[in-house]
Amino acid sequence: MSLHLVPVRYREASSYVRQWHRHLPPPPGQIFAVGAADHEGVLRGVVIVGRPVARYLDDGATLEVTRSCCDGARNANSLLYGAAWRAAKALGYTRLVTYTQEGESGASLRGAGWIAIAERPPRPGWHTPSRPRPSRGSDHVARTLWEAS
Repeated sequence: MSLHLVPVRYREASSYVRQWHRHLPPPPGQIFAVGAADHEGVLRGVVIVGRPVARYLDDGATLEVTRSCCDGARNANSLLYGAAWRAAKALGYTRLVTYTQEGESGASLRGAGWIAIAERPPRPGWHTPSRPRPSRGSDHVARTLWEAS
């Protein structure tokens, strides 16, 4: 199957993430999103790029892939990760990062030329007695930080 890139609005990308992402809901916002469609125009995957979640990465020159998912279409995620980096560079950003959870291979990222740069230990979550917050699906899970190259 041959895939091509298509523009995707936030609402459509969020709907796609709700349907296909394994463990997280759509992010609360975005800078841009890109889709991968088949030859019939059916959306087969999306990538959503936004400001970095970690404050120390939010330097004005860095973006983060906050969600990437596909319906199983071969090479869709690699296509989307590569497109996200090219788009970020075209917009003047100098760094693009993302995370994988423990147990995810990172094959799509390696296929798009990304490099694993750090291992992050599991974190207890964001809940505190003074500011209750629900689990977001990534609490108590180790992560790998990746950077586009």
